[in-house]
Amino acid sequence: MAGHSKWANIQHRKGRQDEKRGKVWTRLTREIIVSARAGGGDINMNPRLRLAIEKAKAANMPADNIKRNVDKATGNLDGVTYEEIRYEGYGIGGAAVIVDCMTDNRVRTVAEVRHAFSKYGGNLGTEGSVAFQFKHCGQLFFAPGTSEDKVMEVALEAGAEDVLTDDDGAIEVLTAPADFEAVKNALEAAGLKAEIAEVTMRAENSIELAGDDAARMQKLLDVIEDLDDVQDVFHNASIGE
Repeated sequence: MAGHSKWANIQHRKGRQDEKRGKVWTRLTREIIVSARAGGGDINMNPRLRLAIEKAKAANMPADNIKRNVDKATGNLDGVTYEEIRYEGYGIGGAAVIVDCMTDNRVRTVAEVRHAFSKYGGNLGTEGSVAFQFKHCGQLFFAPGTSEDKVMEVALEAGAEDVLTDDDGAIEVLTAPADFEAVKNALEAAGLKAEIAEVTMRAENSIELAGDDAARMQKLLDVIEDLDDVQDVFHNASIGE
């Protein structure tokens, strides 16, 4: 992403997440419930649930809350039924946006997402309209100054697909979704802790935005991310100052 720092974008995203800690538990709860319902309550047999619980613990969710949510999902307790829905659309300058939601009311959710797009300069698209511009993969980011040689040696040995170094020194490790956990564990065992580690939708190419366009795009993303039913937002905008 020449012209913009990928690391700066990552740090901004982390800052936004920290500002919204009040919503983090809600989103993690939904992820735990949906992943446990889909793959069962045994974390040894359900990598998605294992990752969700790991994130919940990192966000200081009490163990009782985690267990209760798993029990809800596996039928041991009554609970709300959530379904996963993905919306695709366009932001400022034609930037591609994917919005992943979990909802108990599809009609409410699509209305809120469509309204956010239209009010703040975007357009809600049809299924498949932008997904081809992203790759489903595991992604780990390491801060500038981390040993590139060490990251590369450990990551590739553990099964990573690629290791990329940005112009500002940030290191990005890419894996197949199924290999993400093994690569992450190997890196951590070698003393390499990623700033961000997740299975995500990674943009294959970026659209650089600056000035008013960058501010408008950030506003659109903020509004979408603040919707109650939204779990994740992925986009290919490189947002400058």
